[in-house]
Amino acid sequence: MLKASILNTLGGINHGFFCRKNGYSSGFYASLNCGLGSGDNEEIVVRNRNFCAGQLGVKTDHLLTVNQQHTTKVVKVKQPWSAVEAPVADALVTTQPGIVLGILTADCAPVLLSDSGSGVIGAVHAGWRGALNGVIEATVKAMTELKANPERIQAAVGPCIGFNSYEVGPEFKERLVQKDLTNSSFFREAHTTGHSYFNLSSYVAERLYSTGISQIETLSVDTYDDEDRFFSYRRTCHRKDPAYGRQLSGIALVD
Repeated sequence: MLKASILNTLGGINHGFFCRKNGYSSGFYASLNCGLGSGDNEEIVVRNRNFCAGQLGVKTDHLLTVNQQHTTKVVKVKQPWSAVEAPVADALVTTQPGIVLGILTADCAPVLLSDSGSGVIGAVHAGWRGALNGVIEATVKAMTELKANPERIQAAVGPCIGFNSYEVGPEFKERLVQKDLTNSSFFREAHTTGHSYFNLSSYVAERLYSTGISQIETLSVDTYDDEDRFFSYRRTCHRKDPAYGRQLSGIALVD
C-alpha cells in the first residue's frame, strides 16, 4: 500500500493506494483484486476488500465503491450500502467517520481529497473523459457544500498510467485542445507519426488547481510499466489477455 505524504500528516484520516499484492486472487487477477465486476471469484474479491478495509481501520462492510462509468456524478455518503446497491457515480464525499470511500482503477487516476479542518473527505475516479467533463470540479463542489474550503483541501493523485506509456491518436489530442488550448501542454510528440503521449496525472492535477486547491501531491508511479505492483487495462489490451484486476484506493475518517 502506498501513502501520500501530504495526506499522511493529517490526524483522524486513514488512506491508502493499494497495489495488486498481498491478496487472495490468482491468475490474471493475482492477487489483491478488489473489482467486484472484474469476472474474478466474488467471494475472493470480497475477501480482498475486507483485507483493505482492515488496513484502513474500518468494518469490512463499511468499504464503499460505486458503479464507475466515467461520469461526473458525485455521491454524498451518509451510510453504508451493499455491493448490489452501489450507485452509478465516479466520486464520493462524506463527513461520516468509519466509512472508506473507495475508487477502483487499472490505469485511470484515483484522487483522494481531505479538508481535515471541516472533517470532509472525497475520492474520485479520474480517467481522461471524466476529468475533461468535470468530475473533479463536481467533487470539490460537493465537498464545499459540506463546508469544506478549497484553500484547506489537500489532494493526492495516485498511481495511474504514466506519461511515457500513454500514447494516443490525433483525435484524442484534438478533442482536449478544442476544449482548451492550454491542454496542449499535457502532450508531447510520440514516435508514431501523428501520435502523442498524454500526461494524465499532470492534467488531473491541473484540474484540481483550477478549483482553488493548491496542496496537491502526485505519486509518480506508472501502472502500465510496473506490472509487478499494478493492474493495467491498457497492458491487458496490448497483450490481448482475457481479464485484469482492479486496485483499490481509499480514504476514511476515523474516530
